[in-house]
Amino acid sequence: MNKSSYFIVGKHAVIEALKNNERKVIKIFLTEESKKTIHRENPNRNLIKNLKVFYKSKKELDNYCKNENILHQGFVAEVEKLEALDLKEFIKSSDKLNLVCLAGATDPRNIGSIIRSASAFNIDGLIVRDRDYPETSKLMHKAASGSIEHLKIFKISNINSTLKYLREKNFWIYGFETSGTIKLESIKWEGKNIVVFGSEGFGMKKHTEKYLDFTVKIAINNKIESLNLSNSASIVFHHINTNKK
Repeated sequence: MNKSSYFIVGKHAVIEALKNNERKVIKIFLTEESKKTIHRENPNRNLIKNLKVFYKSKKELDNYCKNENILHQGFVAEVEKLEALDLKEFIKSSDKLNLVCLAGATDPRNIGSIIRSASAFNIDGLIVRDRDYPETSKLMHKAASGSIEHLKIFKISNINSTLKYLREKNFWIYGFETSGTIKLESIKWEGKNIVVFGSEGFGMKKHTEKYLDFTVKIAINNKIESLNLSNSASIVFHHINTNKK
């Protein structure tokens, strides 16, 4: 394995990486059954043509994810990181954009689930702080179920300066908190918007709150304190996809 590559596991994570022309797949490890699955589910495209393919038993593939306690399903691939995307260039592409920003979330499973929901509900991109984004995490890739290959992910060095810049570029900034002052249902999602989620358990940092235009809450049963971060994000993304103008 070279210094810039890493392993991903799981059927959807690996197959979607194989389909992504922007992703370099160095080699792939399969069982005989998973090879048949690839060909059966993609009859018009040979996804493993010209690739280094190594056939292994399920037990041998267990060695690639034994420390993460996740299932490989007979699929393991060594891949390189995707090329970094330029947020400043991307926001010039349209006057109607809905982006999500993770301001402190670090759990790979949560981030992977958020990526999956964002892709499912047509969010235009994800903004993450570079040092908080577990790009090489097998767990994140497995939780994202291949959606990492479809969502534009922008890695930045500073959340607050990025939000400040986006406000200057006519984005509305919505921060989601249990103590939010407006309800999710009241937002129409017109023009350019950023939805910001804080960290798991701690929420939004006070300094970050200075760059928000609105704090928003999701109406839930008052007997329940809060929702899991990825569940909250899914609700918000569905609302945006349904109500965007």
